[in-house]
Amino acid sequence: HTRVAIIGGGFAGLGMAIRLKESGREDFVVLERAGDVGGTWRANTYPGAACDVPSRLYSFSFAPKHDWTRSFSPQNEILDYLRDCARDFGVTDHLRFGCKVEEATWDEDASRWRVETDRGAFSAQVLVSAAGGLTEPKLPAVPGLDSFAGTMFHSARWDHGHDLSGERVGVIGTGSTASQIVPEVQKHAARLTVFQRSPGWVLPRLDHPHSDLQKSLLRRFPALQRAIRSAIYYTNELLILGLVRRPRLLAGLERLALAYLKRQVPDAEIRAKLTPDYRIGCKRVIISSDFLGTFMEPNVELVTEGIREIVPDGIVTRDGRKIELDTIVFATGFDVMNPPHFRHVVGRDGRSIREVWDEAGIRAYLGTVVCGFPNHFVLLGPNTASGNNSALQPIEAQIGFTIDALRAMDARGATAVDVRRDVLERFDDEI
Repeated sequence: HTRVAIIGGGFAGLGMAIRLKESGREDFVVLERAGDVGGTWRANTYPGAACDVPSRLYSFSFAPKHDWTRSFSPQNEILDYLRDCARDFGVTDHLRFGCKVEEATWDEDASRWRVETDRGAFSAQVLVSAAGGLTEPKLPAVPGLDSFAGTMFHSARWDHGHDLSGERVGVIGTGSTASQIVPEVQKHAARLTVFQRSPGWVLPRLDHPHSDLQKSLLRRFPALQRAIRSAIYYTNELLILGLVRRPRLLAGLERLALAYLKRQVPDAEIRAKLTPDYRIGCKRVIISSDFLGTFMEPNVELVTEGIREIVPDGIVTRDGRKIELDTIVFATGFDVMNPPHFRHVVGRDGRSIREVWDEAGIRAYLGTVVCGFPNHFVLLGPNTASGNNSALQPIEAQIGFTIDALRAMDARGATAVDVRRDVLERFDDEI
């Protein structure tokens, strides 16, 4: 038995563990199905993997890092940062690796969660779901998916043992992940075909290396780092005015993006295919300085006709054209709001969170608690991750909310806490 069981060892799970320890609580475990911490940044190791949020903002507020090598940190540095946090804050003894949660059921009589894993059973008063949404690959429902005779893998399951040099490679998708993969694959493939469903708005990534002087100044003057972090955060927050209230305020940003597109892609025919027909902000904005220009390379083709089927030697588009391929890479995103364990977290009425959401819609009070699931807190739940800022801000807010709930339970001698349905309804109506 443990007071708190945390599912997931990425940013959310580690942040929760660290804050529990700092609040004087030692009775908790972190259940991680993989063999290491990192979550998203352990699972995604494709070429070019990096954060599209500035490094200064992409770290815990309580654990600033002064020595990022670049203004947009690469995957390996973020993973090392998380490993350092686990060690430096002393939560490594609470980690249970290779421990996959198979079911978690609320026991009303005992006011605790019964958690079944592939390494044995736990009981916990409080369950925190911190599994995240960017680890479970989502493949498109394309006919013939299993018929391809070549090599095929998802971006989050990159086959590093497979050499793309001299191959005919197809990349399906043109979102944020593809924007990082495509320029890297182009350097090695004999021919690269990129299959696009809809174009994205693209803004340049103002990336640059951090000098030794910068690192030294930030180490010596932590207040300077906090000021830079706050400046980036509130600048990004200004976008909310246009994203939520007044879309016309983003017209200038659209003009900037279109001018950048024209500069990067002088070919009018290709540029037309890459021009969005919707307002900026309806989909996640792509931040990249080398994605658009890649489509001007002689070994790259952009296909927008849609995919009819996958065949043993390639892909057939909807207009009947067959494109022969040696390797297919799926940059098709993730099943964000359907982590596997949500199908097995069973609340008061014997239904899983997935079943409740299928019936009533995906919703949670403050994006964190769901009616009928006492003592259960979801980090990065519905309506929390923004498209304009770092995911770490809502994560830390939700961690604080969970700690406050534990304090309230202790103060009142309560064994369980749940959200009233009318409160959830009002919150959801407001959202």
